[in-house]
Amino acid sequence: MKNEPGLIWRIMQRLNRRVAHNYQRGIGPARVVMLLTTTGRKSGLPRITPLQFEESDGIYYLGSARGAAADWFQNIRANPRVQVQIRQRQFTGAAEAVTEPGRVADFLELRLKRHPCMIGLLMRLEGLPFRYTRQDLEHFATQKAMVVIRPDPQVTENRPP
Repeated sequence: MKNEPGLIWRIMQRLNRRVAHNYQRGIGPARVVMLLTTTGRKSGLPRITPLQFEESDGIYYLGSARGAAADWFQNIRANPRVQVQIRQRQFTGAAEAVTEPGRVADFLELRLKRHPCMIGLLMRLEGLPFRYTRQDLEHFATQKAMVVIRPDPQVTENRPP
């Protein structure tokens, strides 16, 4: 049985183009959102997706609320070379698709530490208990996925799009 996106995800897909367009014009939450360009696994065409990210020690982390079913995540599995735009900075990177619950739970802990209200609310709306344990977080993480992007220093560009 194919994992079909719910109403919220279909609405979000429609908004992605508008958000990406506004982002490229300098409008939007550039401090927490990047534009990720993947190569379509079926079409071979560039696919731009605005995504929240976390950066730590020059490495970028993205969470997939839809887990491995997200189109952008599947595109990365097929071709891990990606383009990233954060504000006016652009770079090429190597993306690693991660579904290991322990690693995903580590990422979720980082997000909760940095954005306790927003991320805590979203995760609780998706079923994480209010008072959760590490075991609860790892169980929650089994339905999620993440991507780790390491910029390629040989192909990094700092010029605007």
